[in-house]
Amino acid sequence: MGDKSNTETARVGVYVDGFNLYDGLKRLSGRRDLWLDLAAMARDLLRPGQRLELVTYFTTLVRGDPTSVERQRAYLAALKAHGADVVLGRFQEQLRRCRKCGATWRSYEEKKTDAAIASAMVADVALSAIDVVMLVSADSDLCAAVEKIREIDVLRGTKTRVVAAFPPGKSSDGLRRCSDAWFPIGAAVVRRSQFPDVVSGPGDAVYHRPPHWN
Repeated sequence: MGDKSNTETARVGVYVDGFNLYDGLKRLSGRRDLWLDLAAMARDLLRPGQRLELVTYFTTLVRGDPTSVERQRAYLAALKAHGADVVLGRFQEQLRRCRKCGATWRSYEEKKTDAAIASAMVADVALSAIDVVMLVSADSDLCAAVEKIREIDVLRGTKTRVVAAFPPGKSSDGLRRCSDAWFPIGAAVVRRSQFPDVVSGPGDAVYHRPPHWN
């Protein structure tokens, strides 16, 4: 198979599993590195001959804690101001029951995020919008999307390079096997890629690093 791009520069699309990355950052340093500029991190991770084409961040708005929601909204606004797209899923309410005592309670399960990541990757490859997929996640459920990309490549006689970038402290044997390459995102690149404490947005908008994240 030949490369998809006939140019010297390969276009890279970066797809970020928000909750998977958040969990890795919390494992790395608690709250200290959560104010992360994903576009800056993505550019830091590029190889020679590659160009950052897009960064898409997939997450769901937290529930039940207004201060957490406020922090998250500030972060999402900062991401958009620095060129990332944000795709929101949702939490679905579920009623759970204890098998032993019969007690019931409500819980919430994140929905649509994996499907949204998979759909975006496959669509961008099918539309020839990118030449390289960089997936920031350690969720093996996304292997199915990688296999679909392989099918598209076979039909077109092209080759899309798929790279798994594992959040700090996380990994996936499945993504290792189905990707062309993989690597762990190290603490150094995370710390080089932090937003300034104050991020300027459209017009006169400004977004402040939450004090809780210091």
